[in-house]
Amino acid sequence: MKKTLALLLAATCSLPTYAEDKEPTTYERYQAWLNQMLLELGADGQFNPEKGVDWSVMPGPFYTPEKQFGVGISAVGLYKPDLDDTVTQPSSVTLNGFGSINGAYGLSFSNTNYLAHDKYRLFIDAELMDSPDVFYGIGMDAGLNNGRVDYTRRTYAASVKGLLQVMSYTYVGLGVEFSKNEASKAEIDDPDKPWIGHTLAEFPDKQFSAGVTMSLVYDSRDFALNASQGHLLKLDYTHFSQALGSDHEFDRVALNYSDYYSPQSFDGVIAWQALLEANFGDVSWDQMALLGGASALRGYEQGHYRDRNMLLSQVEYRQPLSGRHGMVYWVGAGTLSNQLDELGQEKWLTTVGVGYRFEIKERVNLRLDMGFGNGESGFYFAINEAF
Repeated sequence: MKKTLALLLAATCSLPTYAEDKEPTTYERYQAWLNQMLLELGADGQFNPEKGVDWSVMPGPFYTPEKQFGVGISAVGLYKPDLDDTVTQPSSVTLNGFGSINGAYGLSFSNTNYLAHDKYRLFIDAELMDSPDVFYGIGMDAGLNNGRVDYTRRTYAASVKGLLQVMSYTYVGLGVEFSKNEASKAEIDDPDKPWIGHTLAEFPDKQFSAGVTMSLVYDSRDFALNASQGHLLKLDYTHFSQALGSDHEFDRVALNYSDYYSPQSFDGVIAWQALLEANFGDVSWDQMALLGGASALRGYEQGHYRDRNMLLSQVEYRQPLSGRHGMVYWVGAGTLSNQLDELGQEKWLTTVGVGYRFEIKERVNLRLDMGFGNGESGFYFAINEAF
């Protein structure tokens, strides 16, 4: 992390002007070389639609107890489907990949298209991962008290969603999603620790889920990847059906409200988000609502806490610094429940954190976040904001 920060900070300093009779120092040569390297990676802080897809690629190291040491690579490409449209925000494609010394690997793809002056929107996402994971059982009590199950999870997932504008900032849409999770090599980390809610024998080895989604969206954000003003209100209803091949039949309702405000009295953006997820029916263990990870309650390991219903809220201050640098500070809280009417009665998990931002494309940031939870912490390297 320190090395990555040092590289970014050094690269964005102004290059010195040398006197004709003075040779540049070793540090100045290194600074010039590093600046050139970042330019070749596309991290120029600009967006040129004439390039077609204007790419930036950023590598970075990471460490987690499960994956051990590894290297992640994030790439983002901005483009304009219609070069004559100077009003609609750029479309984007984001690629993330990682590999670690214990053989874990993962690839993800996310593509957002704003078409016909934003009358139509198309979202395509896919993921492939083979990596160590954790399972503590279902429910807040299980996450707080159970021993950890270590296992290897292989995931194949894909989704497609299309939206049609029906009023100003308002869209309706349909989508489909598929996922397959394979669990293997499951072992209880501490056999002497009590384990409630499930037994290891109930831990299934394969789950396939397939669903159809209906969406209603109000989106007045000025730039989805890094909004400085506007609101997002998104309601998704997904039916997972055995008729589509799903192993379990259940329904999911997800509500996302995000608000972005740029104060007049000081620089920066205040961003606030509230998420609600409710699952009804025969929900499999891998489709439960989750707390934790790089976006929802940073500081907790994704997979540690899961249940049918989830509620969380987070607020952060995005502070611009000189040049292309910035900082982010956040607080958040979330909880889970088995029954929807019991949501909020279980223990709440809290998080605080700080992050560094470096603008690799116009209004597109590389983010390095450090989150702290109740006895846990997490470090995140990614492109684009958490929400």
